[in-house]
Amino acid sequence: MAFTGKYELESQEQYEEFLEAIGLSNAKTDHKVVIDVLQDGNDFTWTQTIPNWTWSNKFSVGQECELVTMMGSKFKAPVSMEGGKISIQFPQYHFTAEIINDKLVMICVTPGEKGVTFKRISKRI
Repeated sequence: MAFTGKYELESQEQYEEFLEAIGLSNAKTDHKVVIDVLQDGNDFTWTQTIPNWTWSNKFSVGQECELVTMMGSKFKAPVSMEGGKISIQFPQYHFTAEIINDKLVMICVTPGEKGVTFKRISKRI
């Protein structure tokens, strides 16, 4: 499937500003991020790992799913995919992910006038 694979951080923009906007300003930003995606049709397991911390969500495109934020809070949200781009509204930001030139491109946007757009590009490993 298009998303299935293991990815390693290649570049990111406005990460520290994004962490501050969602209340994680003391989070480390100098770590290696590995993202492991398993796609089986419309079903996904999405896991992000840094040293000493793992965050994982399972979801199905086209359904409302129970998900977990980076801080461990559970919430429910519909998951959609349009034009090969996954879209999920997290409580504090809107998340999209797509594959562009065999790279995983994730964008998180916080709302409001002072909203932050965080972009992370990860290469397949």
